[in-house]
Amino acid sequence: MWAHVGQPFAPARYDVLIVGAGRMGAALARFLRAARPDLSLLLAEEGGLPNEEGATILAPGVWHADVPPERREEAERTRVLLGDALTPCGLLDLQGQAGPATRPVSEVLGPDLLGWIDAGVLPHVRLDGRAGVYSAGQLTLGHAQTAIREGADLMLNVRAELHGHELNGHALDRPGSGGAARVALHRLSVTNTHQVVVDHTVNVTVARVVIAAGAPGPALAEAGLGIVTPHRAAYRQTPRLEVPSTSGTPVLRAEGLTLRPQSGGFTVVPPVPHPDPWGYVPTGGRLVGVPVGLRRETLDAVMRAMPGLSVLAGEGLVVGRSIADIPGAWLAVPAGDWPTWERLDDTHWLLLGGERADLTGLAVAEQLAQALAAT
Repeated sequence: MWAHVGQPFAPARYDVLIVGAGRMGAALARFLRAARPDLSLLLAEEGGLPNEEGATILAPGVWHADVPPERREEAERTRVLLGDALTPCGLLDLQGQAGPATRPVSEVLGPDLLGWIDAGVLPHVRLDGRAGVYSAGQLTLGHAQTAIREGADLMLNVRAELHGHELNGHALDRPGSGGAARVALHRLSVTNTHQVVVDHTVNVTVARVVIAAGAPGPALAEAGLGIVTPHRAAYRQTPRLEVPSTSGTPVLRAEGLTLRPQSGGFTVVPPVPHPDPWGYVPTGGRLVGVPVGLRRETLDAVMRAMPGLSVLAGEGLVVGRSIADIPGAWLAVPAGDWPTWERLDDTHWLLLGGERADLTGLAVAEQLAQALAAT
């Protein structure tokens, strides 16, 4: 393991390089080590483990069974792979209209939860008793540690730059021509003024590269390989709701908004309405003319849910004064909106999680591990 530039690294040839040690990359490393322990593997991460600025550490960690039929197998496999990391707590899906398996809220919700909603707006609820919560950050750390114990190498604080391919030691301009991939690993350091700089660069030759860098992944492939993908990114905020919760409090969902019990309160998880345009800089919005930390899209999601979830209208919702006051991170937005992987060329693969990685991400990472093991 190389955590900082003071630890010398002798360039070596690896069978597999995984760029990104977030939820998807760490899971892939673990599954691939289990499937093919004979392959040399390097897991490279630009930040720490898990990255404090990445999406994994802020992931809600909510698994439930409400997925389309074509995703059901992946969701069930993910639940199996979560194992004891998943704490069952149930999910209450509050609805304005009666539907299959719905019941009156008065029959399901206790007095405390009934006081948080307007039963006239949301009179029905559907209970998912198998739903549960987990820490995506702890899960990722465990996957990476297992992969390392089983022989994988880990390099932190390193920025990967793709440089096409080599064939018999000669660089190729055209991606996908066979041979081995060339990757520059820029080892990062921090100056006395807290600026992140490249301390030095080492070049490695790799038989297979998996880009599992999250939201920056598609841009990394485009810049290094010239391969344009349809995937995008979005900045999602997860504000706090400071009302009491316990380890047995269920997850609440209404109007697309999810309230995840966490640390004695709730994390508010809005949906991702659309990818953000290239170059977008996250910024807070305004509420009745007053600057707040919630961006406009987050405010809109909260306001839509507020008539039914009246608890959002109280003092417990942390709206902040600037963008820095509200936890947020860039998410990958895969084409099709679900975790996916694809082969970019002969030696490069792209692995993406995104908003629904809680539900099917581990199964998709396992699928890619099996595909790589077979090549």
